[in-house]
Amino acid sequence: VQLQASGGGSVQAGGSLRLSCTASGRIDAMGWYRQAPGKQRETVAVITSSGSPIYADRAKGRFTISRDSAKNTVILLMNNLKSEDTAVYYCAAFVDGEDYWGKGTLVTVSS
Repeated sequence: VQLQASGGGSVQAGGSLRLSCTASGRIDAMGWYRQAPGKQRETVAVITSSGSPIYADRAKGRFTISRDSAKNTVILLMNNLKSEDTAVYYCAAFVDGEDYWGKGTLVTVSS
């Protein structure tokens, strides 16, 4: 499974960005993770095969994850972005006990 992510960029604090990730094959759960400079990778949000979203506390109320299963695509809509959201964002797909990772996309939030 290969993943193609897009949608990163630079935005001012309070702004919004939409990240998209498309998998080349069938997947079960998909998720978004991020890694800020000097920090460990952390979970942002995951969506199950049935479409149930799971959010990290840092994303609740500001981010929305959704999927189009027919297109093997997951979307992360990020609103009210803060400077601490600055990071490289990675999408991941989980299928048959394996995990697959896309190349990261940089999100920069300036205050």
